Amino acid sequence: MISTFLLFLASAAVIYFACEYFVNGVEWVGHRLELGATAVGTVLAAFGTALPESAVTFMAVVFGGTPEQKDIGVGAAMGGPLVLSTLAYAVVGLALMRLRQRRPNGADDSCIQADQQRLARDQGWFMAIFVFKVALGLIAFAWKPWLGILFLAAYALYVKRELSAEDTCTEADVLEPLKLRPGDAQPTMTWAALQTVLALVVIAVASRVFVAQIEVLGVWMGASPHVAALLLAPVATELPEIMNAIIWVRQGKERLALANISGAMMIQATIPSALGIFLTPWLLDGTLIAAGLFTMLSIAVLWLRFRRQTMSLGTLSAVGGLYALFAGYVGWHFYA
Repeated sequence: MISTFLLFLASAAVIYFACEYFVNGVEWVGHRLELGATAVGTVLAAFGTALPESAVTFMAVVFGGTPEQKDIGVGAAMGGPLVLSTLAYAVVGLALMRLRQRRPNGADDSCIQADQQRLARDQGWFMAIFVFKVALGLIAFAWKPWLGILFLAAYALYVKRELSAEDTCTEADVLEPLKLRPGDAQPTMTWAALQTVLALVVIAVASRVFVAQIEVLGVWMGASPHVAALLLAPVATELPEIMNAIIWVRQGKERLALANISGAMMIQATIPSALGIFLTPWLLDGTLIAAGLFTMLSIAVLWLRFRRQTMSLGTLSAVGGLYALFAGYVGWHFYA
């Protein structure tokens, strides 16, 4: 068990430092592609860091030999959006609070320096897709697998919209030197892409080790595979997005941090869901439905506050409490 804890901590540290290289590289890739800062977060960064959690669903539903193993994939597809819509946003809120407390003469603590209307539109897209996704899990019919195509099409439309949207730059969006070429003021696309891909490979390997340790710890705590899929695996696989958010907040780029989470949520609402709908019956039990309801409640709060452009750091941090409530419900449901 000591070796498990050591691997757990070591893999988390490796993910963090690899994310430092990833966010630096992906910003330069976006710069070379002439993408806006928000599109870099919602599309490039989100797609890269969403690979670990998508891989969990893919491996479970494609290669799972038993219904229980396939359930892990379905649980991961439902647990990922829950973690992103609660814990990930809460981490950004708490990190911004801490940063601004250390700079008392800086910006107003209640101010979110991002395009809140655009974030509200993202939450609206996510809510529509997610409600449809949960509704499909309540009924059974023969041609349900074909509807997985709709989720892939929805993500393609989202990417098209993000890449075509206009964006503005701020002083905080100034790029730091590429870590592999610190003395090069204008590194080439080749160097930027190489750093990004290498960092992504390290993140993927370290995330796999991290998830394995989470599973061992779950067994040690007596958690069932279903509980591990809903509570433990999503937290582990969403770690890159959370690390990215912390790094970007530290750099004063909260717009990128929020965009990365928003884009990752869209991937989680579509790609893993499509895999689950294609390859499993996609029928949700009571615990999975509860996960969906907690996710929708969090999104409703986020959408309303972003739409009114009244999002505060306190509200952004508070949505993390919904995950704690869900964890309490799952613990009571399985262990009472």
